[in-house]
Amino acid sequence: MINYKHLYYFWMVAKEGGIARASERLHLTPQTISGQLGLLEESLGENLFSRVGRNLELTETGRLVLSYADEIFSLGGELEEMVRNLPGDRPLLFKVGVADVVPKSIAYRLLAPALQLPEPVRIVCREGAIDSLLAELAVHRIDLVIADGPIPATVNVRGFNHPLGECGVTFFAAPALAQQLEGVFPDNLDGTPLLLPGETTVVRSRLLQWMDGLHIHPRIVGEFDDSALMKAFGQTGVGVFIAPTAIAKEVEKQYGVQPIGQTEEVREEFYAISVERKISHPAVAVISETAREWLAGEKASSSKRSKGRKRA
Repeated sequence: MINYKHLYYFWMVAKEGGIARASERLHLTPQTISGQLGLLEESLGENLFSRVGRNLELTETGRLVLSYADEIFSLGGELEEMVRNLPGDRPLLFKVGVADVVPKSIAYRLLAPALQLPEPVRIVCREGAIDSLLAELAVHRIDLVIADGPIPATVNVRGFNHPLGECGVTFFAAPALAQQLEGVFPDNLDGTPLLLPGETTVVRSRLLQWMDGLHIHPRIVGEFDDSALMKAFGQTGVGVFIAPTAIAKEVEKQYGVQPIGQTEEVREEFYAISVERKISHPAVAVISETAREWLAGEKASSSKRSKGRKRA
């Protein structure tokens, strides 16, 4: 990651036209600034200045870096000005990224408690792929990421996983398709058209392993990273789909589908990912506490519903 102190020294040298003038402005020795410039060039792997006689001139790379530095430090000035002029009763800004594989109903249930805090809160929600959201988290553009699993091993981002809870999954079908299913759940899934969560979801592999262990082989007719799109297809009757049992009633009502069975052996997990080991943001704290209580309650209810079922 670029050292912004080194970048600032480079910016001042370019603006002042030389190391000597920049050293006077910065109240540092020319040797110090020269050393910092060398470190910046080493980290970028490119020369930023070329010496012409006794003067320094920007290289082509140096001019490119200067254009970025101009924008960066201009924004820094705007930030300082904005903070100085903020009203005293401004709402607490809470910027959260929601992985696109997390169902919208789950995301709402997890985030809504933040709006019940005594102090006013303004939520800024961003949805996207987990990799891009974690990249924004790393540079503090967002405060939290809501995901369906911990930080992937393939992502080189330093962060901390805070488990929010977990629940089983329920299988849904449009009424016409549900009437065509023969036998009892989960055997009636064998040969049935199934809408599968995409490869970016954590639950996908768990679902496939569970069905394989039961020697159940549905006919995969679609794969979806976006759970809302999967439900929209399922609503038309093209295939059976799953959703977290915690929102089963909402899915049934919203999409006009009916549950055909549920299992606790396939678990949907939800995590809050932050750059802090210990949660300090009040909105994150209330989300974590409320989510654990809600999902723990759903787990107990699901266990009662599934008690006595032989294979579900």
